[in-house]
Formats: sequence, structure tokens, C-alpha cells
Amino acid sequence: MSLSPAAMAARRVFAAASHSGHEGSAKTWKILSFVVALPGVAVCMLNAYLKMQAHSHEPPEFVPYTHLRLRSKKFPWGDGNHSLIHNPHTNALPDGYHHGSDH
Repeated sequence: MSLSPAAMAARRVFAAASHSGHEGSAKTWKILSFVVALPGVAVCMLNAYLKMQAHSHEPPEFVPYTHLRLRSKKFPWGDGNHSLIHNPHTNALPDGYHHGSDH
């Protein structure tokens, strides 16, 4: 079984760290933090940013399912139809989305 150059280099780094005591271990983790963790965080941030840019700001089509958005009694605040943390852009009411000043 032949190892890639990157795998051989990684083995050398880990071998050197395990033989040299605590200083080598700290150096290994510092190297791994800069080489693996920071680029990983940067890739995740880029992915989140690109998904946010591609996101449509229109709500999905409203489908009045009978088992969702049930109101057995009114909420004790406001008009009784909007939840306490109601967001008109993402939360539908029993009869659909309302984007006006009706809440």
C-alpha cells in the first residue's frame, strides 16, 4: 500500500509530535488549527453566504392543510390570531400569508 505525499507528511508531523513531548503536541495542534480548522470555518462561512444570496425572499405557496395552524382558542394578545413571535414573511396564518399592517 503506497501513501500519498500528504499522508506521509501528516504521519511525519504526528510522529514528531508524539516523540518530542508536550511542546510537539502543542505545535501539532497549532498547525492543525491553522491548516484545517480555519479554512474549514472559512468554507462554511462562504457556503452560508452563497446560500443566503441565492435564497428567494418569497414565501412558499400556501397550502391550507387541515392539520396545521389550528386555533382552538384565541391567543391572549393582539388580535388573537398571531403568535407572540409572529413573522409575517415566514409564518402563515390559518387563511394564508398576510404581508400588510393587519397584525
